[in-house]
Amino acid sequence: MIDVLVVDDDFRVAEINSAYVGKVPGFRVTERAHTAAHALSVLERTRIDLVLLDHYLPDETGLTLVRRMRQQGHHADVIMVTAARDVATVQAAMRLGALQYLVKPFSFSGLRAKLEGYAALRRTLDGVGGRGEAGQEQVDRIFGALRTAGAASAELPKGHSAPTADLIRRVLHEAGRPLSAHEVAERAGLSRSTAQRYLKYLEQAGRLRLTLKYGDTGRPEHRYVWAATD
Repeated sequence: MIDVLVVDDDFRVAEINSAYVGKVPGFRVTERAHTAAHALSVLERTRIDLVLLDHYLPDETGLTLVRRMRQQGHHADVIMVTAARDVATVQAAMRLGALQYLVKPFSFSGLRAKLEGYAALRRTLDGVGGRGEAGQEQVDRIFGALRTAGAASAELPKGHSAPTADLIRRVLHEAGRPLSAHEVAERAGLSRSTAQRYLKYLEQAGRLRLTLKYGDTGRPEHRYVWAATD
C-alpha cells in the first residue's frame, strides 16, 4: 500500500483530493496537512511514500518545502498539485525532483493517471531491484515508467483505448527511426486504419512528430517518430 500525505491550504480541496486518492487501488491517505510546518511534522513522525503538494501554502511555498524536505533527509516522492502554472515554477519543480506536476483544476481521471504512473514506477523499481547496479536497459525502464503510464492513462477521445495508445508508443519508441502507418500497423498487429487513427490523435496531442519521405512517385510518404522530449 502506498501511503500518501495530502498538503493543501484549502481544507475542502484537501478533502476532495484525499477522496480521489482513496478511489485509486493501492493508495491510501495517511494524513492531511494545510501548512508546510504541519507537513514537515508529519514526515518526521510518519512513514510517507508520496506527497501530493500544493505550491501556495500560508507559511512558505511548496517548492521551498521540497527543498527543506531534502535538506532534512525526508525522501518521500513528490507530485505537485497546484494552480501555479508559470513556467518558472514548473521548471523549479522539475529541478527539485518533483516526479509529476498536475495543474488545478483537474478531474479525478487526471489525478488517477499521475498516481497510476507513480505506481508503475515503483513496480519497475521493484522489478529491477532496489540495490546494486543497473544496466542501460534497466535504467531506460526506470526513466520510462512514469512517461509510459502517464501517456497511457491520460483521457483519450471516445473510441480510443489507453493500451492501444501505449502499444503505438512502444512501437515507435523501440524503432528508433521514423515509421510509416503501414509499418506501425504491422509491428503492432493492428489494422492500418486503426494505426492511422491513433497516429493522427497522438500527432495532434504533440506526442509524436510527422515527417515526410519523398519517393520516386513524387508523393510524400507520412512517417512518424516519437517526440524526443517524451
